Amino acid sequence: MTTTYDCTIDDERARGLEHAQRAIREKKCVVLPTDTVYGIGADAFSPQAVTMLLVSKGRSRTMPPPVLIPRINALDGLATEVSAEARKLAEAFWPGGLTLILHAQPSLDWDLGETKGTVALRMPADEVALELLTLTGPLAVSSANRTGQAPAQTAAAAREQLADSVEVYLEGGPRPLEGEAGVPSTIVDATGPILRVVRNGAVSLDRLREHVPGVLGLGEIPMAEKEAAPAQPAAGEDGNDAGSAPAASGSSAVTGTAAEPATPAGDPQP
Repeated sequence: MTTTYDCTIDDERARGLEHAQRAIREKKCVVLPTDTVYGIGADAFSPQAVTMLLVSKGRSRTMPPPVLIPRINALDGLATEVSAEARKLAEAFWPGGLTLILHAQPSLDWDLGETKGTVALRMPADEVALELLTLTGPLAVSSANRTGQAPAQTAAAAREQLADSVEVYLEGGPRPLEGEAGVPSTIVDATGPILRVVRNGAVSLDRLREHVPGVLGLGEIPMAEKEAAPAQPAAGEDGNDAGSAPAASGSSAVTGTAAEPATPAGDPQP
């Protein structure tokens, strides 16, 4: 039966965490607070549970959820080929508002959707979330809302959208906390030789570069690629007026920027 627990009350929090742990073990979904917005979570290693999460949100397999972890040393169990630069960022900003896209461990039996062999990992800076993750292990977590709707800032708001598709709602009060900005996590692609920001968020580019000076900002391309790029035709060449040349398919329409993966509008990851 769907139940909401007030995690601001110690006894109820303990009961809620116990019920949530049991629900995850039974391949059901739970709603939990994070340091950004509320998330809907499921066992990351259960294709059945992840499918239930996606169906609950009205989301397709082409938009796989990230995975939240309880501690930094879980990184190597879930990802491979983790660069020294990626580790520096994890050590500097976990727990916190940074998501790292990494190569997934090929030996793991999981199916998060169409990930192309990658996994997005984050360690949230939220006490309730970390307590639950310590009990359950890694969880696939997406924002607790129907796709296209406003992200939930309380468990009650999440329940209005997700209803009985979720077994347990852990109410921890408004998220983000009072005085904190409601900004989603910054996403950094760490699968290549150069780290790239693919979504701006809670951790600024300046702060990232304090630890990894070479990380590229959203849409930036390496200097070597800029120098190797062919010269653009002068205005009027090839029958096109200046400024009206069509953008190449699949590339950014902004001159001098690299193509970047799309992020669903209005549906930020926790």
